Amino acid sequence: MSRFYQLLSPVQGFAVITAVYIICHGLTALVVTPVQNLFLPEITVFASLAYLPHGVRVLCIWLFGWKAVLPLAAGALLSELLFTTSGVRELMEPVLLQSIGVGAFSVFAAFEIAWLFGWDLYAGQSRRIAWTGLLAIGGLASVINSLGQTVVFSGLIFPDDQLPVMTVYAVGDLIGLAVCMFALMLIFRWLRLAGQGRSPQG
Repeated sequence: MSRFYQLLSPVQGFAVITAVYIICHGLTALVVTPVQNLFLPEITVFASLAYLPHGVRVLCIWLFGWKAVLPLAAGALLSELLFTTSGVRELMEPVLLQSIGVGAFSVFAAFEIAWLFGWDLYAGQSRRIAWTGLLAIGGLASVINSLGQTVVFSGLIFPDDQLPVMTVYAVGDLIGLAVCMFALMLIFRWLRLAGQGRSPQG
């Protein structure tokens, strides 16, 4: 994987990150959100119980570092334009850019906080992928994101709904990260098996 991201030009990296973010946001909006809306309509406007783009954020910051922040923000903005209904977008419009900024920056902030404490988890620091470390970073980023989003949306969320929304943000981010990490592990496994299949037989 490290070889892959080193081969990408800045423009290609930007395009890949943005496209993957949009695809995962679309899956969340078209599959997860309709189901969740049946049970938690007041909270669904602001947060998803399985937010796949959080996994994209963690994996992209892991691979690209600070360079992923801007394409993640671009992917989030385009996703809102593509998948958010006009009524919800009008409700969120006054704070939309702040919300996107918090989401894009939260994971980078988590990686940097870990780095300050001597825990460098960026790609390339070890030959083995520290899955538990990435999950911990995702958890910290989820806390940062949920706190930030609660502040951003404080004027739009009823006081009684603020704690449930914050909880759904945190849980949804972690579930989304777990799903993306599982998918990435399956991809790595497939690549290893494909590579073994192409190796010459002795």
